[in-house]
Amino acid sequence: MQVGQTLVNETANGSLLFGIATSMWRLVLGLAVAIVGGLVLGIFMAKIETANQTIGSLILGLQSIPSVAWVPLALLWFGPTDAGVIFVTVAGALFAVTINTHSGIKNIPPTYIAAGRNMGASGMKLVTNIIIPAAFPYLISGFKQGWAYAWRGVIAAEIIFSIAGLGFLLNLGKHDNNIAQVTGILIVIMMIGILVDGFVFKKIEKKVMSRWGLA
Repeated sequence: MQVGQTLVNETANGSLLFGIATSMWRLVLGLAVAIVGGLVLGIFMAKIETANQTIGSLILGLQSIPSVAWVPLALLWFGPTDAGVIFVTVAGALFAVTINTHSGIKNIPPTYIAAGRNMGASGMKLVTNIIIPAAFPYLISGFKQGWAYAWRGVIAAEIIFSIAGLGFLLNLGKHDNNIAQVTGILIVIMMIGILVDGFVFKKIEKKVMSRWGLA
């Protein structure tokens, strides 16, 4: 009852809605940068073997770093700002997207590439019309994994940076010794994760599976 009352009060005074909006725009911006960067890096590694041999192991190692471990670096570079939170978000998601993009391209049947080239596709046309569509089932897995890492990164950074967002509300509840607020914000964070997975990624996965005759 105390948790429910706390959520009602924070919704009424606008702090919860503002916290959700702040966290979500940071997440969307950071995840968008991570997806674009991961696609570029993944394609680069898949198409140039030298690049894969030189930076592939480094990216695997960087992926093992927890998102929260990037926070001290973000504080030193950007200070307690939105840019610092977004940096942590990008760092958390980028390498998962890169690895899945690389794996997806490497698993494309060579006949697809050959057929595309026979029909006149080359350069960026080959990438956009053949490679990315064929690797899309792997890309979706990478985006989903990247989203999970990015969401954790946003909350972790906001807790430590203490500048608005759901993580800030969590930290505020801790300082006020308000277990109802802490529990309520954790429930909100969990529900956002469930909703994004159900209404975004599951629908996309279903369409992809249907498109490739896998469902």
